Amino acid sequence: MSLLIGFSGLIFYLSHQHSLPAPAMFPQQDKLFHLIAYGVLALLTINTLKYYLKPHKLVVSCSFVFCALYGLSDEWHQSFVAGREASALDWLADCSGALLALSAYRKIQRRPR
Repeated sequence: MSLLIGFSGLIFYLSHQHSLPAPAMFPQQDKLFHLIAYGVLALLTINTLKYYLKPHKLVVSCSFVFCALYGLSDEWHQSFVAGREASALDWLADCSGALLALSAYRKIQRRPR
């Protein structure tokens, strides 16, 4: 749980910065950063919730809902930070990252051992 809280705090901290110093390697690279960050957040969430929720399908669904709502709250938070703005496309990248990570997790879990 501490990793989930720590990573959520890191996302909040980075979102509170006026601008992040990252050289632009390609257009819309921030969407890739959102995708990766929320993929990691989803895996940390599922790793935490699997100890508290049963059945397994509920864990995956709740992990996605948590990530989607956290992403939405993060975008709302950015609307109050000077030099930042809320973006529906960023939120879609957040949700996509969570969905991709959770889909990969489920696929790995279903493999025969």
